[in-house]
Amino acid sequence: MPAFILPWIAHYGIVAIFVLLLLGVFGLPIPDETLLTFAGVLVRQGELHLIPTILAAALGSMCGITISYTLGRAFGLDVVDRYGRWFHVSRADLQHIEQWLERWGKWTLTAGYFVPGVRHLTAIVAGSSRLPVRTFAMFAYSGALIWATTFITLGWYVGERWEAVLASAHRHLLALGIVLAVIVGAYAVAHRLWLRRMKR
Repeated sequence: MPAFILPWIAHYGIVAIFVLLLLGVFGLPIPDETLLTFAGVLVRQGELHLIPTILAAALGSMCGITISYTLGRAFGLDVVDRYGRWFHVSRADLQHIEQWLERWGKWTLTAGYFVPGVRHLTAIVAGSSRLPVRTFAMFAYSGALIWATTFITLGWYVGERWEAVLASAHRHLLALGIVLAVIVGAYAVAHRLWLRRMKR
């Protein structure tokens, strides 16, 4: 983890987590999963409280991805042509995301959190394709909560072994993201069917 992050978290706590996750999900080079996992370790050590930490991380992520979505909606893919080099993003990267969106649909917004470097791109593509705000919020925000909870819980569970475990987890993030997206999708479908039965 970059040295500047530790003093930030130690001094500002969940405020630092919120700000760093906002910037990281927006596209700045912040080691998001490392930050979340380390935050979980601090929860285990009693330096932070679990629920406020998860909420700060999730809200920061939601704000960051909303900024990317808004830029995509306001400026389309031209924003990448103009400013993509600052974030090491190209049109080719967005083409890959578009293919994912075509294949997996809106669930890419949820699973994309688990693929480093993809989170903010899914939001830009969703915005440029004029995906409705409500749909974007439902899939992207639920993904933020699942993602933040997963890695904070991982850090809390493994404790001092977090760095080795995180390195291993990075090799399986895409598969994990897809599995979680399927779980969320199954829940959403089941919830919708339940609501329909209740209306009858």
